[in-house]
Amino acid sequence: MTLHRTPQESPHDCDKNLETTGKGIGQWEALRFSFYSAGDLHVPSLTPRAQVPFARYLAMNKITSMKRYHVAKVYRRDNPATTRGRYREFYQCDFDIAGQFDPMIPDAECLKIVHEILSDLQLGDFVIKVNDRRILNGVFAVCGVPESKFIPACSIVDKLDKMPWEEVRSEMVGERGVSPEAADRIGEYVQLHGGLDLIERLLQDPKLSQNKLAKEGLGDMKLLFEYLTLFGITGKISFDLSLARGLDYYTGVIFEAVLLQQDNEHREEPVGVGSVAGGGRYDGLVGMFDPKGRKVPCVGVSIGIERIFSILEQRLEAEMLYKKDPKLLKQLQYCEDTGIPLAAIVGEQELADGVVKLRDVATRQEVDIPREKLIDEIRRRLEP
Repeated sequence: MTLHRTPQESPHDCDKNLETTGKGIGQWEALRFSFYSAGDLHVPSLTPRAQVPFARYLAMNKITSMKRYHVAKVYRRDNPATTRGRYREFYQCDFDIAGQFDPMIPDAECLKIVHEILSDLQLGDFVIKVNDRRILNGVFAVCGVPESKFIPACSIVDKLDKMPWEEVRSEMVGERGVSPEAADRIGEYVQLHGGLDLIERLLQDPKLSQNKLAKEGLGDMKLLFEYLTLFGITGKISFDLSLARGLDYYTGVIFEAVLLQQDNEHREEPVGVGSVAGGGRYDGLVGMFDPKGRKVPCVGVSIGIERIFSILEQRLEAEMLYKKDPKLLKQLQYCEDTGIPLAAIVGEQELADGVVKLRDVATRQEVDIPREKLIDEIRRRLEP
């Protein structure tokens, strides 16, 4: 199988996605970023997610097997917190695997990719949460939630990373019509997280073990963890029943990578970026675009490039003195006047030698540091 880079879509393709299916694909329609003229004339929408255009691309070209990556702008309709690296317009990197494979191998590969990226970027400690929509639906069923309320209940559970259970329960009962008794039973499950031991325990659960969907999901989750063990990455993976991933086109495994603690000892406030990647399995999406309803199993992950950049930028604060004729002595004097502890100097000789001259502003001592070791050396010197 060849890894492909799929072509970018034009902004109005979001509307084509909706026209092709004849429906809004649940929250897809709520998420799309539309514009209206003064006369209420609809202007083409902007793409909020990459999986739906990819599914249409597969269906239109009758492709049944593909690995692809894609970097492009996408859009968010809500009012995001820019201080947390969230924007209305942002770049996103997507990696997707489409086609028939042995169970859970593509899913494990997606998680391995996320693990490699976050480890290599050295963004700090992180965890990749995993769950399965079949397990969640099974939990709702055995807790007495009507099937018509599965999706609303799922969207509320998805808030558990931002709200305590008491508030989630209150909203579930007061706004989504779930009975208090059912909500209490749901709470016993969705606050659980762990690894293979938790999966084994839930497989023996008297209620979940009798639910077909939950049993299938737990069986696949066990297999997934066995592959992740072979990859040697289970130390960063958490089976978390509170993970819901609000989009309702997910059909199986779902996952989300979250930064736990930023390396910001020298900043008064931490960089609150949180989730930096997410995705899951969407086996039914291609069939919604195919005239004959032919399905192509798919799983993919989206990585927030801007969110990662916001962390990298704030991990190391730097400043440059902007002048028409920036004399070096003036810049060094500026460092002394403003209390900047270190100055990085790069001239023609440093470029030729592959080094950066690092100057201690207080002592005025200078030392040449190989470029690849500069960040580590700065961190070492700034440690309290």
